[in-house]
Amino acid sequence: MARIEVVSEVAGTVWKLVAEVGATLAEGDPLVVLESMKMEVPVEAPAAGRLVELRVEREDPVDEDQVIALLETE
Repeated sequence: MARIEVVSEVAGTVWKLVAEVGATLAEGDPLVVLESMKMEVPVEAPAAGRLVELRVEREDPVDEDQVIALLETE
């Protein structure tokens, strides 16, 4: 199994946690929603897999290219 780092494409604040650790996700499923410049920006799973680690919590600041989650794929 491979592990994929999920990174934020923008700087912002975690507005909402959508997926929980242990969840099975399809490619494109949202993990978290960031607030950036008064816009809601979803961070989506880049591939199908299981969410094994979520490195942010609600209201955490997030930098561009910051790793926010780990996915395990087959």
